[in-house]
Amino acid sequence: MLSDADLDFLERQHSAAMITIGAGGMPKVVRVGVARVGEKLWSSGTEDRVRTRRLRRDPRCVLYVHDATYGWLALETTVTILEGPDAAHQSVELFRVMQGKPDGPLSWFGGEYDEAGFRQRMVDERRVIYQFEVTKSYGMR
Repeated sequence: MLSDADLDFLERQHSAAMITIGAGGMPKVVRVGVARVGEKLWSSGTEDRVRTRRLRRDPRCVLYVHDATYGWLALETTVTILEGPDAAHQSVELFRVMQGKPDGPLSWFGGEYDEAGFRQRMVDERRVIYQFEVTKSYGMR
């Protein structure tokens, strides 16, 4: 579903808004980071986040990815929540892409962590990965 222009935009931009559907049908928005990891589009959350509960109830989501000027890309998606023993390792993969660090320490809330320490932080925070299946894209890239 993604064009070459979409893929190029997503390689350069990681700032996004994630719009989920509230219990009463009202759209709810939160700022997130998003990145392509391999051929998948991922973002991070935790098991107890409100948006995780919303996505368990209704997996439809719109991502609004934007640059620092007027470029933007809207992605209509269905979300799969990746959790369990692999989520900490997947979090390392995601944040390596988002931070542009293929190896070495990763930053987290003002600290620097080696890979094992970072992975443990992800376990302690009960991190999950939101994996987006894009059904439609549009925007000004």
